[in-house]
Amino acid sequence: MVDQSPDATDGACALAELLADRPRAVALTGAGASAASGVPTYRGAGGSWSRYDPAKYASIDYFRENPEYYWQFFRDERYPALSSARPNPVHHCLAAFERQGRLSAVVTQNIDGLHQAAGSERVLELHGNSHRFRCEHCAANHRADVVRSLLDDAIPPMCPQCGQPSLRPDVVLFGEALPVAVLAEAVEEMAKTGLVIVVGSSLVVEPAASLPLEALRRGAKLAILNVDPTPLDALASLLIREPADHVLPVALERLEARNPPG
Repeated sequence: MVDQSPDATDGACALAELLADRPRAVALTGAGASAASGVPTYRGAGGSWSRYDPAKYASIDYFRENPEYYWQFFRDERYPALSSARPNPVHHCLAAFERQGRLSAVVTQNIDGLHQAAGSERVLELHGNSHRFRCEHCAANHRADVVRSLLDDAIPPMCPQCGQPSLRPDVVLFGEALPVAVLAEAVEEMAKTGLVIVVGSSLVVEPAASLPLEALRRGAKLAILNVDPTPLDALASLLIREPADHVLPVALERLEARNPPG
């Protein structure tokens, strides 16, 4: 459907046209959406997978067998990155599109909570949230900063509520299913929308990668903003290879020029 990628400005203008013509879009975001916030990607150069074995820190089976590996990863890498990360223009623009009534939901593969921090209200977290932890023994919930402080005393940390070493991240690890209710909501959003905007996702992790197909089957258009190729590029009405934090602010400016706030 597309044979070349426009530059950042032309792509932003084309995206603004799609958003103007097809309001109530749905955004599907991946790790690239948070790259400008300093959140390390997993697969890319310098990503977490180059320093920690994902078969260990991201696997539910290995976590239960040897939880110390995950907690060292969280203490030394994940928490410092999360605590310093701030929303970037991608997050702020998507929140602005929602306030304008142009975006009905953000469906995200990210676990950093930056969409909410930027002001997005309807965020469907397919893979959970690294700012939350829960105890598998007593079901108590705890914040990441609380859990991080516990790691100075013990690895694995003890639950402040029940005293058991049964804390775990509130994220989906390899070997676990996505939360059924959240996935169902995401499918419903895709079925109702006229436009899916993929932002910073490689579209290789299932079942999230196939969500845009639900929208396409019902006649929606697909816009992909990703610096690398994806398996759905040939189905996109708009394909932009530029960084999303360069594109979305221009698209927002174009839309606001059409309909000035207030």
